[in-house]
Amino acid sequence: MRLKIGTRGSRLAVAQSEWVKGRIVARHPEIQVDLVRIKTEGDRIADSPLSRVGGKGLFVKEIEDALLKGRVDLAVHSVKDIPAELPRGLCLAVFPEREEAGDAFVSSHYETMEKLPEGASVGTGSLRRTAQLLSLRPDLNVVPIRGNVDTRLKKMVSGGLDALILAAAGLRRLGLGDRIRTLLPPGEMIPAVGQGALGLEIRKGDDPVLDIIGFLHHRSTDLAVKAERAFLRRLGGGCQVPVAGHAQLVNHEILLTGMVAELDGSRIIKDEIRGDMEKPGEIGTGLAERLVAAGAGEVLSRIYGEGDG
Repeated sequence: MRLKIGTRGSRLAVAQSEWVKGRIVARHPEIQVDLVRIKTEGDRIADSPLSRVGGKGLFVKEIEDALLKGRVDLAVHSVKDIPAELPRGLCLAVFPEREEAGDAFVSSHYETMEKLPEGASVGTGSLRRTAQLLSLRPDLNVVPIRGNVDTRLKKMVSGGLDALILAAAGLRRLGLGDRIRTLLPPGEMIPAVGQGALGLEIRKGDDPVLDIIGFLHHRSTDLAVKAERAFLRRLGGGCQVPVAGHAQLVNHEILLTGMVAELDGSRIIKDEIRGDMEKPGEIGTGLAERLVAAGAGEVLSRIYGEGDG
């Protein structure tokens, strides 16, 4: 049997897909596994901030189209790139065990964010990070930056940036964990929904592929990600608005922390909720409702230009 994995062509995406391929081949040596590199819209418009480009599924749509058309059998995504609603006919079947969910502080000269001098320049491509950075340190000069991990690390030097905020999981998966100066606690810098987790997407009802990849499924990651994505789904969040959500399992309960912020970090609406680990969807929706009642709806309405958030 031959299994074709659809992936973006970036070094990180390929590293993640190679990891999945390696695990599958080790478990099923009789199966030939090939990677099919697919360029997405998000890859093509690498110079513009994602918040300006708009739209959802910028890094997954073309891969999902290939999956629906049978050109690939399996897609490996970073969960944070996957819109809350999936195309009809597809499902997120497997979530392997999550890597570090939080963000990392990277700098050539400074050990921690606290040690950055007043007015220091910090690069990030995320409105979520920007809002939380400015809330913590209004004096910082936050510089929008796009590109893959290697490109951003080079831009830190060439662009004279004092630091970067990057996903710790991406650095570790690329063997660049030594570039991490400090990990930012999720309570201080709430991660993106699904950050650090991989989602394996297949066609609904494709039991042969599910039988092959099912051993990679990690239940705790599945429950946490489902709570986070339910939270995002209710808020309708995307890259145009600073939305963050992080779930973890504590004593057989899900503890979910979520945030919606003004773009300039002047207002952070944040709360947390605990609940039955068997009801991740209810927990995610419940926290989103709390934030909407606390004013998040107004923020979302203003940014999206919609009615009631």
